[in-house]
Amino acid sequence: MMEVETEPPKQTGTAVERSSDGSVLSGPLLELAEVSKSYGEGAAQVLALRSVSLVVERGDYVAIMGQSGSGKSTLMHILGCLDVPSSGSYRLSGGNVADLSEAALADVRNRQVGFVFQQFHLLPRISAWRNVELPLIYAGVRQRSTRRQRAEQALAAVGLADRVDHRPTQLSGGQQQRVAIARALVTDPDILLADEPTGNLASDQADELLSIFDTVHELGRTVVLITHDPDVARRSQRQVRIRDGRIVSDATTRP
Repeated sequence: MMEVETEPPKQTGTAVERSSDGSVLSGPLLELAEVSKSYGEGAAQVLALRSVSLVVERGDYVAIMGQSGSGKSTLMHILGCLDVPSSGSYRLSGGNVADLSEAALADVRNRQVGFVFQQFHLLPRISAWRNVELPLIYAGVRQRSTRRQRAEQALAAVGLADRVDHRPTQLSGGQQQRVAIARALVTDPDILLADEPTGNLASDQADELLSIFDTVHELGRTVVLITHDPDVARRSQRQVRIRDGRIVSDATTRP
C-alpha cells in the first residue's frame, strides 16, 4: 500500500468503527442486504435495483458486470455513498450508512472511498499534482508542502513521477486516467471504486491501466470495478453479474 501520511479519522458518524490508530475493527468492508432503489413515482417509477444482497471483504478484487441499464451504475453510486437505497440496508465497515449525516457521508466519500470514473474529471488549467492534491485539501491537510509530497508519491505509484507538473492537456488519455487513479489513492482509502475506467482508452492503454489496478490489489487494497467488458472483468478475483436490477451470478474466478 502506498506509504503516505494519514490524518486521524474524524468522528463524524457511526457507520465506520475504527480503533485508536484508525484501523477498521471487524466485519465485512461492504455489506448490502436486500437493497432496492427506485426513481420517480407512479406510472413513471423505475426500479433500478431489486433486493440486491452483496458482501465484499477487505482485500477483495470484484468486478460488477452488466449491460447498459442493468443497474450496475446505481449499485456503484450506493456503494460509494453517492446515493442511498430506497429500502434495505448498506453497512460500511460494520456500521449502517443510513445513520450518517450529510457531512459524515461527505467525509466517507473523501477519506474511505477512492473514485475513478470513465470521464477523468480533471481540472484542465492546473498541473497533475495540483489535481491529485484536491482530496487532501477537502480532508483538511493544511500544509501545502505535505499535500505536494503526498500527491507526488501517488503520481509516482502510477508511473507518472516525471509528469507531476504537466497539465491534463499535455497528457495522453491513459496518463490522464493515471492522474485520476493517483487522486483516488492519495487519501489512502479503504476501497478503490472504479466505474468503466477503461471506457475511453485504447486497448494498449487499457491494459496498462488494469495492471495498475492489479498492483493496487496486490498491495492489499480492496478494488471494486464496474464494467460491461468481459476482458476487463477477467482481471478480477470475483465476478458479480447484474441484470434488470438483480444479481444473477456471483462467482470467484481465481484465488
